Amino acid sequence: MRGKSLSLLTTAHNYQEQDKDVLIMTSAIDDRYGVGKVSSRVGLNCEAQPIKPEDNVIELITKSLKLDTEGRTVWPHCILIDEAEFLTAQQVVDLANIVDTYNIPIICYGLRTDFQCNLFEGSKTLFEVADKLEEIKTVCQWCDHKATMNLRMVDGAPVYDGDQI
Repeated sequence: MRGKSLSLLTTAHNYQEQDKDVLIMTSAIDDRYGVGKVSSRVGLNCEAQPIKPEDNVIELITKSLKLDTEGRTVWPHCILIDEAEFLTAQQVVDLANIVDTYNIPIICYGLRTDFQCNLFEGSKTLFEVADKLEEIKTVCQWCDHKATMNLRMVDGAPVYDGDQI
């Protein structure tokens, strides 16, 4: 699906335009544009805190928190996660706990399924625990209908089997 990272970057811009702090994170598994980088196909990009499968996201987030002038911890107004499909189930549960405990919106962007229509671990858990789900719609470049599947391409040719990632 196209437009996920662009939507994340737009959301970040909208918060930042109002002088609100945003923490941007992305899966370290997606290294197409470099680890810790959110990039859209239209050329916009930004740095992000990478999340490795072995990382404790609560620790990553708390390490990034700032202190105000009186020494109190300041949470961001929003946490944005790109490539959320690559998160582990525990990482997604931990993010949901942060939402519930600190009342901070966490908006995750990612794919539902892989090229064989199998749920990713992170996506499956998001479906189970997310408070709200929104679909970003796009059109299939092959049939001009609503895109509902992902197609893996290698050297310009479709591939129908192989590893999930």
